[in-house]
Amino acid sequence: MLNKLPQLQETLVLNSVNQYEAVDYINSYIDSYSCENLNIDISYMNVVDSCYVITLSASKHFIKYPNGKITWRISSELIKELNKDFELGNNQYIL
Repeated sequence: MLNKLPQLQETLVLNSVNQYEAVDYINSYIDSYSCENLNIDISYMNVVDSCYVITLSASKHFIKYPNGKITWRISSELIKELNKDFELGNNQYIL
């Protein structure tokens, strides 16, 4: 009997600390690749920049994958609190 292997989640490593470049990079990645489940590490960004990146990128991801999930590695619980009003249901957070 053959078992289907679970699909591995994509891991995205950002090359920039600039929030605008990070959003452009994530959005172009979402457009170019199949990434229904995605892991992104933005723990090096400050709270405001992280909220900006999460809000815009999660919206783009939700449009393409309404049932998909993004797991964000963040540096502070405050980021999760600030983004709770903008949630589309596709974000998960890891401290």
